[in-house]
Amino acid sequence: MKRLQKLNRIYWIYGGVMGLLMVLLQVIHYKAMVRDIQMELFGGIIGLLFLVFGIWLGMKLFNKNTSEKYDGSKLGLSKREVEVLELLAQGFSNQEVADKLFVSLNTAKTHISNIYTKLNVKRRTQAIQKARDLALIPTPKG
Repeated sequence: MKRLQKLNRIYWIYGGVMGLLMVLLQVIHYKAMVRDIQMELFGGIIGLLFLVFGIWLGMKLFNKNTSEKYDGSKLGLSKREVEVLELLAQGFSNQEVADKLFVSLNTAKTHISNIYTKLNVKRRTQAIQKARDLALIPTPKG
């Protein structure tokens, strides 16, 4: 009977130790699994941030912001005339406008004359102000 109690006790100890070891193994496995999931989640978040940053940077560098594109067709202005207006608004002279657009001075003057006619103005400052009022060119910030 003593021997049976001793074996019973050993079995209980052995079973208890094995049970604790299995619980410990499951805890370690769970922590490793959670750590892996956390690392994958962390990596995914970092990847998402880089994706968003890359899209934003690409739009800034390679895309002229569509909110700053102005349409002069409502007044019959060509794209080139809108470009000339933008350069005039930046303070370029007729010769500088011609140089920037790789056209002759006479061509630049013709564009400017057409702009004055289409906007129904007589001076450069009037043309720039009217173009800004009509949202043909951006208003200066500040």
